[in-house]
Amino acid sequence: MTTHHVPPPPPGHDTTVVLDLGPAPHHEGALEVHGPLDRDRLEAALDQIAVHHPDTCARPHRIDRHSPLRHTLRLTAGDTGTPFPWGLLADLLTRPVPATRTTRTLPPTALQRDLLADADTHPGRHVERLTWTWHGPLDIDRFRDAWQSVVDRESVLRAAFDDGPEPLLLVHDDVAADILWLPAGSTGWSDVVAHDVRRGLDPRVPPALRVTVLGGDSPARGGDTPSRILVTYHHALLDDHSAHLLVRAFHRAYLAGGRLPGGERRPDIRDYIRWLHRQDTAPARDLWTRAAPAADAVSPVPLTPPPGPAARRTQVRLDAARTERLTAWAARWGSTESVVLQALWAVLLYRASGAEGPARVRFAVTVSGRGILFEGAERLPAALRAPLPLGVGVDPRATVATLLTEVRDRVLDMASYEWVSPGQIRDWTTPPASTPPDGSLVVFEGRPPPFAALSAELAAQGVRVERPQPLGARTAFPLTLVVRGDHDGGLLLTASHDLCEHADATAVLDHSALLLTEVPYLAADSTTVADLLDLLAHTPAAAPAGPGSTPHAKTPAEPPLLTLRPAAGPQAGVVCLVQTHGSPRSRYDRLAETYRGPETLVLLPAAADGAHSALRRLRGTGPPLLLAAFSGGGTTACEIARLLAADGGRPPLVALTGATTADAFARTLESVAARAARPG
Repeated sequence: MTTHHVPPPPPGHDTTVVLDLGPAPHHEGALEVHGPLDRDRLEAALDQIAVHHPDTCARPHRIDRHSPLRHTLRLTAGDTGTPFPWGLLADLLTRPVPATRTTRTLPPTALQRDLLADADTHPGRHVERLTWTWHGPLDIDRFRDAWQSVVDRESVLRAAFDDGPEPLLLVHDDVAADILWLPAGSTGWSDVVAHDVRRGLDPRVPPALRVTVLGGDSPARGGDTPSRILVTYHHALLDDHSAHLLVRAFHRAYLAGGRLPGGERRPDIRDYIRWLHRQDTAPARDLWTRAAPAADAVSPVPLTPPPGPAARRTQVRLDAARTERLTAWAARWGSTESVVLQALWAVLLYRASGAEGPARVRFAVTVSGRGILFEGAERLPAALRAPLPLGVGVDPRATVATLLTEVRDRVLDMASYEWVSPGQIRDWTTPPASTPPDGSLVVFEGRPPPFAALSAELAAQGVRVERPQPLGARTAFPLTLVVRGDHDGGLLLTASHDLCEHADATAVLDHSALLLTEVPYLAADSTTVADLLDLLAHTPAAAPAGPGSTPHAKTPAEPPLLTLRPAAGPQAGVVCLVQTHGSPRSRYDRLAETYRGPETLVLLPAAADGAHSALRRLRGTGPPLLLAAFSGGGTTACEIARLLAADGGRPPLVALTGATTADAFARTLESVAARAARPG
């Protein structure tokens, strides 16, 4: 961990670069810089390239100054034969610099690396939203002050990931709370949520949490129009427990006039990361190595989740009476509702596998990450909750009590190592024991924290708030079952999936709810797993798809080349937008809306080889004039350009920008594309 201070960039200027790789072997490239060129930043970027790519040295360099905001950089390449990483240099020069000073650089946790990598590959995953209704007067200024107070106190809310080749966690001094207020009646609530989903959430841009308000009244206006509140956050920085902690902190700040008492929280995310990096991984490695699946273990059918809309979701509720009966029955066997749920899920997966005798099934279960020997973990807002693999042996001849005992013991063993990540487990085991994305995930969240005290204080100020409810995040698993305790003492089961290979989510819930309801009546000392399987055989609902299941027809995948805007005329050429990890899709849509050139605008697949293959299938539109990307996509864009040049001809120009908005970038692309279209 290091401390450094980065001076903010000149106000009002973002850096955009246009890269001409030149003819093969691309040693005579030229890089135009539109915007301020910081010589110190250039030298630091070249130093970083020299460290990570010692075989591609390119010094000395020459800078041609055309104006204060336009320069051309030329490098004298070495004779090693290794192409210079122009794309990386472009990324380093255009990387947005925070407007505030960075006070601390932290190595991300292994779990954060896992979640960030998956979110970059599958935009839209791991973004959760809490929503609730506020009855009574809502003072917008006091509301903003209260959230700003929470941001000032919690360093994790001022944190964001660096977008370099190796992500780092940057904690900033001062970050403004992200509050969007929409007056009552200006739009519908469903449109608010849909817009928030399209907007996405970039964990590389602080703050780590966004708040949207529909409605709200100032004290001067009076009134008690109900307001709707939406809080959006990314699981790579905050888990669901953290979000509830922060919402409670906001309410306390609002009650106190907009300011939380006390200073910055300690311990915080910095202290947790120090603690985490002191842990000995050897015992955890031994545990999962011993628990690695045997060669004949039942494995889920390989599936490849296509990009697309949010997962299909359906819900069913166990009322308080049934839940109380389930809790009492589980306690009789020394278990909890969560252990019972995991054991029954293993039975459902076993049945779907078509196995005849004893077999092992695998799925993932979430651990809170707070059952660790770190003081204050329960009160710490951070990304601690993790999905860890669980392998369970299912024998139809064994009793239900035996199955419960095995699951309970496995879960207790895992509880000692809640701080490990699925990626670490995957690296430790052969074959990998970490449940792959073609498996299923079981999440048990238990009872919500008490809310009565805050409710009473808010009521004294004429305010009544409902308990925040999650809308559901897309996970890395095609099938996810989430069980939450509700405020009435019941259990709410939510199943979601985004693949047609899985049975309808309603059927998944039918079987889960059936077993949770009937087991307390059926399972005695001698009741076997076969008895539960027989119960399932006499119900019309279909089991969840998994091992051995027959796949349904797949949902059509998004086409590899997505046309965002057609050409204004024939032979206008093509401008190709390269997807940058961490950039929400809305940026590209906005870029297409504001672009005024005649060219076709297409969005390429994220991988260079896939984009190259897709472009080779283009017919009748001419070669790409330009490859464009937001900062972070330079390496991919340059690789695509080299692959196109290998097919014959000169590589297209590459343009990158450090701007977070699309409007200014669109104007630059229009002029660069026009220049590229001119003969010679």
